[in-house]
Amino acid sequence: QVQLVESGGGLVQAGGSLRLSCAASGSIFVINDMGWYRQAPGKQRELVATITRGGTTNYADSVKGRFTISRDNARNTVYLQMNSLKPEDTAVYYCAAEMVTIKSGLSDHWGQGTQVTVSS
Repeated sequence: QVQLVESGGGLVQAGGSLRLSCAASGSIFVINDMGWYRQAPGKQRELVATITRGGTTNYADSVKGRFTISRDNARNTVYLQMNSLKPEDTAVYYCAAEMVTIKSGLSDHWGQGTQVTVSS
Protein backbone atom coordinates (compact mmCIF):
# COMPACT_ATOMS: atom_id res chain seq x y z
CA GLN A 1 0.00 0.00 0.00
CA VAL A 2 1.32 3.39 -1.03
CA GLN A 3 1.15 6.27 1.41
CA LEU A 4 1.97 9.96 1.28
CA VAL A 5 2.41 11.41 4.74
CA GLU A 6 2.64 15.18 5.24
CA SER A 7 4.11 16.98 8.22
CA GLY A 8 5.14 20.47 9.23
CA GLY A 9 1.88 22.37 9.24
CA GLY A 10 0.80 24.60 12.09
CA LEU A 11 -0.03 28.10 13.25
CA VAL A 12 2.28 30.98 12.38
CA GLN A 13 2.06 34.76 12.39
CA ALA A 14 2.00 36.73 9.17
CA GLY A 15 5.52 37.17 7.85
CA GLY A 16 6.66 33.92 9.39
CA SER A 17 7.86 30.69 7.82
CA LEU A 18 6.94 27.03 7.77
CA ARG A 19 8.43 24.00 6.05
CA LEU A 20 6.18 21.19 4.91
CA SER A 21 7.45 17.70 4.20
CA CYS A 22 5.77 14.79 2.43
CA ALA A 23 7.25 11.31 2.40
CA ALA A 24 6.05 8.56 0.07
CA SER A 25 6.28 4.94 1.13
CA GLY A 26 5.17 1.55 -0.12
CA SER A 27 5.69 -0.54 -3.22
CA ILE A 28 6.86 2.23 -5.51
CA PHE A 29 8.85 1.75 -8.69
CA VAL A 30 9.36 5.41 -9.52
CA ILE A 31 7.90 8.79 -8.61
CA ASN A 32 7.46 11.24 -11.46
CA ASP A 33 6.00 14.68 -10.69
CA MET A 34 5.36 15.71 -7.10
CA GLY A 35 3.48 18.74 -5.91
CA TRP A 36 1.65 20.68 -3.29
CA TYR A 37 -1.94 21.84 -3.50
CA ARG A 38 -4.09 23.72 -1.02
CA GLN A 39 -7.73 24.19 -0.22
CA ALA A 40 -9.08 27.05 1.82
CA PRO A 41 -12.55 26.92 3.42
CA GLY A 42 -15.25 27.45 0.82
CA LYS A 43 -12.78 27.40 -2.07
CA GLN A 44 -11.65 24.86 -4.62
CA ARG A 45 -8.37 23.03 -4.29
CA GLU A 46 -5.63 24.90 -6.12
CA LEU A 47 -2.11 24.17 -7.27
CA VAL A 48 0.67 25.68 -5.18
CA ALA A 49 3.82 24.22 -6.73
CA THR A 50 5.05 21.19 -8.62
CA ILE A 51 8.44 19.64 -9.28
CA THR A 52 9.51 17.03 -11.82
CA ARG A 53 11.82 14.17 -11.03
CA GLY A 54 14.58 16.14 -12.71
CA GLY A 55 13.94 19.21 -10.57
CA THR A 56 11.98 21.50 -12.89
CA THR A 57 9.62 23.60 -10.81
CA ASN A 58 6.34 25.41 -11.38
CA TYR A 59 4.60 27.83 -9.00
CA ALA A 60 1.27 29.53 -8.66
CA ASP A 61 1.63 33.26 -9.20
CA SER A 62 0.38 33.92 -5.68
CA VAL A 63 3.37 32.15 -4.09
CA LYS A 64 6.19 32.96 -6.51
CA GLY A 65 9.16 34.45 -4.70
CA ARG A 66 7.88 33.30 -1.29
CA PHE A 67 7.60 29.51 -1.54
CA THR A 68 10.21 27.01 -2.69
CA ILE A 69 9.51 23.40 -3.61
CA SER A 70 12.28 20.80 -3.54
CA ARG A 71 12.59 17.04 -3.40
CA ASP A 72 14.92 14.27 -2.34
CA ASN A 73 14.51 11.39 -4.77
CA ALA A 74 16.53 9.02 -2.61
CA ARG A 75 14.10 9.58 0.25
CA ASN A 76 10.93 9.81 -1.90
CA THR A 77 10.25 13.11 -0.16
CA VAL A 78 9.06 16.51 -1.33
CA TYR A 79 9.34 19.72 0.65
CA LEU A 80 7.68 23.12 0.58
CA GLN A 81 9.51 25.99 2.22
CA MET A 82 7.03 28.79 2.84
CA ASN A 83 8.36 32.23 3.72
CA SER A 84 6.68 35.61 4.16
CA LEU A 85 3.42 33.88 4.92
CA LYS A 86 0.18 35.80 4.56
CA PRO A 87 -3.25 35.20 6.11
CA GLU A 88 -4.52 34.27 2.65
CA ASP A 89 -2.12 31.33 2.65
CA THR A 90 -4.28 29.71 5.32
CA ALA A 91 -5.51 26.37 3.98
CA VAL A 92 -5.18 22.64 4.17
CA TYR A 93 -2.09 21.72 2.17
CA TYR A 94 -2.04 18.44 0.27
CA CYS A 95 0.89 16.58 -1.18
CA ALA A 96 0.40 14.77 -4.48
CA ALA A 97 2.56 12.51 -6.57
CA GLU A 98 2.36 10.71 -9.88
CA MET A 99 4.05 7.38 -9.47
CA VAL A 100 4.38 3.88 -10.87
CA THR A 101 3.45 1.30 -8.24
CA ILE A 102 3.20 -2.47 -8.19
CA LYS A 103 -0.54 -2.47 -7.50
CA SER A 104 -1.80 0.46 -9.57
CA GLY A 105 0.74 1.03 -12.31
CA LEU A 106 0.91 4.71 -13.27
CA SER A 107 -1.40 6.57 -10.91
CA ASP A 108 -1.86 9.71 -8.83
CA HIS A 109 -1.70 9.59 -5.07
CA TRP A 110 -2.63 12.16 -2.43
CA GLY A 111 -1.70 12.74 1.17
CA GLN A 112 -4.21 13.33 3.95
CA GLY A 113 -3.47 17.05 4.20
CA THR A 114 -1.89 19.28 6.81
CA GLN A 115 -3.40 22.49 8.16
CA VAL A 116 -1.52 25.76 7.76
CA THR A 117 -2.97 28.75 9.60
CA VAL A 118 -1.48 32.23 9.26
CA SER A 119 -2.66 34.80 11.77
CA SER A 120 -2.68 38.52 11.03
